[in-house]
Parts: sequence; C-alpha cells; structure tokens
Amino acid sequence: MNDAWAGVDSVALERAVRERAGRPVAGVQDMESYLAAQVADVSHREVIGPLLNGGGPGGVVVRRGQVLARWGDPGRVEMAFSATKSVLALVAGIAFDDGLLRLDEPVCGSVELPQFADEHGRRITWRQLLDQTSQWEGELWGKPTGVDAQSVREGTESAGGPPGEGWAYNDVRVNLTALALTVLMRRPLPEVLRTRVMEPIGASGSWSWHGYDNAFADVGGVRVPVVSGGAHWGGGLWISALDLARIGRLCLSGGEWAGRRIVSRRWIEALWTPCAVKPEYGLSWWLNDGRVVWPQAPSTGRCARGNGGNHLLWVDPARDLTLVSRWGADVEALVAAVSEAVRPC
Repeated sequence: MNDAWAGVDSVALERAVRERAGRPVAGVQDMESYLAAQVADVSHREVIGPLLNGGGPGGVVVRRGQVLARWGDPGRVEMAFSATKSVLALVAGIAFDDGLLRLDEPVCGSVELPQFADEHGRRITWRQLLDQTSQWEGELWGKPTGVDAQSVREGTESAGGPPGEGWAYNDVRVNLTALALTVLMRRPLPEVLRTRVMEPIGASGSWSWHGYDNAFADVGGVRVPVVSGGAHWGGGLWISALDLARIGRLCLSGGEWAGRRIVSRRWIEALWTPCAVKPEYGLSWWLNDGRVVWPQAPSTGRCARGNGGNHLLWVDPARDLTLVSRWGADVEALVAAVSEAVRPC
C-alpha cells in the first residue's frame, strides 16, 4: 500500500466525495447575476472586473503529495473569490522574506500612498492590513468600504476606530492591501506569484489574477495594474483545483517544495497565528482551532475560503491533508467526512 493511503478508509472517502459531487451550487452559470444578488447596496452592484461563469462541482483530495480522490473537473479554472485573500497573504510573505516589509511597522514607512497619509492611515501596520483590523474607511476604485455586504464586524469595529482594535471582512480594504503591496514590490503581483511561487512548485500555466478595469498604480511613472483580493465586483484569482492544491501543499510543508525553500517557515507560521481581535483568523487565513469556523471539522484545519465556502482550500497538518472543493454545497460536511476517513498521522 502506498504510504499516502496509510490510515485512510477508502470506502468512506469515496462515499464522501460522491455525495458532495451530487450537490451543486445553483445559479453560477450566470456569474454577473449571481454576484449582483450578493451585494445589498443596489447602487454598487455594477461589475468593474472580468467574470468567469462557474462550472459544476469539482475538487481534489491530496495526502502526502498523492491525489486520493477527485471529482468533476479539477483541472478547470474557476474564480477563487475570497480564497484569493490567502494567496495575497502568501505573496506578502515574499516581500517579508525579501526584507521589504515588517509586520508591525506602519505601511507608510515603506510606501507613499494617500490612503496612509492622514492620522489614521499613518498608524496602520502591514499586520493590520493582512488580518483585516486596519479599520480604514474610504473609497478605492470607486467602491467605498461601507458597501461591502459581507463586512461582518467584530471587536470595536466602527467607522474610524483605532487600527488593530476591530475586525471586519472587507474586500475594499483587502484591495488596499493589494495596492500597497504592488507599490512596495514595484511590479504586478501576478508576476511575483508566477516567478516566486507557481513556477517553482510546478503549477500549470492556466491560472490568472485579475483586477478591476480602473485599478492601476503609478510606480515610478509606470502605470502598473493592481489585482483585487476577492471577486465581489469581478476579478480576483482564477485557478484550477489542482493548482490551488499545490499552494496548499506548499503551506503544509512549511514553505518548502521538493527541498527548495519558496517561502520562509516563519511566514507560514505567521499566516496561521491567531489575530488578537478575531482568534479564528490569521493573516488572511481561517483557523479552526476552537472549531468556530466549522464545528464539524477538525480543530487542526486551516483554510482559504471564498463565496461562503463554495470555494475552499482546506489544509490539515495533523493529517498531511489538502482538500480543494469548488461549487459543491454543504462543504463543511465534505470536510468533516473526508477528515473522518483520514486518521491523523
């Protein structure tokens, strides 16, 4: 028996995958209408980035580098929605490893942008951008922070509240993070991701990363496109389940791939360090330590998730397990069932 199958109930795993594959998310064949229904403020429903219509349920289960199960078409490229945020944080790790940013230093110390020029902005650190506690209020690419329908607030989150004292899941603020990183690294973030991460880990060339039609930064007099960190108004990361699983495997291995250091272990540990205001959230990664995110799933899991979990990258270091699911309903039940079929190492 291959080592990847040790401790795996293959019958239970097959059953779990088969059940989820038969439960598709409705309405994704018309992505513009699907997205519009999720934005409460009708004055800000217009899409300003490219869209990709969704396919049927698809995904892959990988353990110890071997694919144990797949369903649908895991090679099909799909919009990653807010799972893009976790990949954005991985790119921030490249800047961290290169000595360009320090998590607890103000952003204004390394980039010059008007968003960080006032009293509030000057206090915002890179950590607060990445763990969504900046409490920045403003407008970027024509979208004000207040119109994000999914801006769930916790702590002392309030308009203009002190950075670091409140948490909110807000795409506009994440897009500000992408803007700041673009200016800091002085080149398009997809180029950084491709050369520093995706090519070294052997990903396909099918993925792409998009911004809004009006999203550009001036970098030394050059007009550089800025990608979005989600897909509330289009754009974001478009990627296959197989390539997303490779990113998961990279993080599971502490940032190393085939003996080559891609991202520092210190950064991977930072990604999965709980936020003081929101303990189930790290640096743009969800943590299930207290089983708050998904009570049915193991507490050892970490995930990048988007669109309410309809797009998921789940990694579990205790099981050396990576799971990617796209457009399958009741994904928490899928994670729980697959985890039950795979004993901890």
